[in-house]
Amino acid sequence: MIFFTGTGLVVKLVLILLVYFSVVSWAIIFYKLLQVYRANSESERFLEFFWKSKRFDTISTQLDRFPNSPLSLMFNEGYTELKKLMETEGDQQIDDPSVISTEGGGIDNISRALRRATTSEITRLEKYTTFLATTGSTAPFIGLFGTVWGIMTAFKGIGESGSASLAVVAPGIAEALIATAIGLVAAIPAVMGYNHFQNKIRVVIAQMDNFSTEFLNIVQRSFGRK
Repeated sequence: MIFFTGTGLVVKLVLILLVYFSVVSWAIIFYKLLQVYRANSESERFLEFFWKSKRFDTISTQLDRFPNSPLSLMFNEGYTELKKLMETEGDQQIDDPSVISTEGGGIDNISRALRRATTSEITRLEKYTTFLATTGSTAPFIGLFGTVWGIMTAFKGIGESGSASLAVVAPGIAEALIATAIGLVAAIPAVMGYNHFQNKIRVVIAQMDNFSTEFLNIVQRSFGRK
């Protein structure tokens, strides 16, 4: 607080901006930790439930148990498209092996639905992470700008006072350097958080790709006809 009140207007604005970046970054970090943890945890539970279940209609009735799982959303989109195709081809039961044709875009429609769901979930998981990347890349430079400006002000004061003693120089330099310190304090957690979440999101994306492939294989084996 002492450093803040002793700085000039420009450095004060820089410090306020850096504090804003830091507070928002920490809020995003805590939010994304919870979101990504839930996505990973519920996806693992959904996969276990999916492979234990024997029927798609049974799985669809239990999707509310996995509201944060990207895989449950993908299944819902794929299953919904499958039911539309069944209705188009004669309103037959889902167990009927002649329900859906692999010709005429049937499987392609389901594949597109799965891709849309994948894109939607990736967008949801990556939301706000760009702010962390922006903070990590710009906060040190904003802090450096505040430091440079503060040092310029300090030297101007030295010139006006006509004294270059340590007692005169040190307070102004110390006040200027606090901007760089706060810039690093804001940037380091943001960079670490961004890298951590990108790694976790890549794991979820791999799960979604694998699930999409398995879902299409099951549809082709169980419901398709050539």
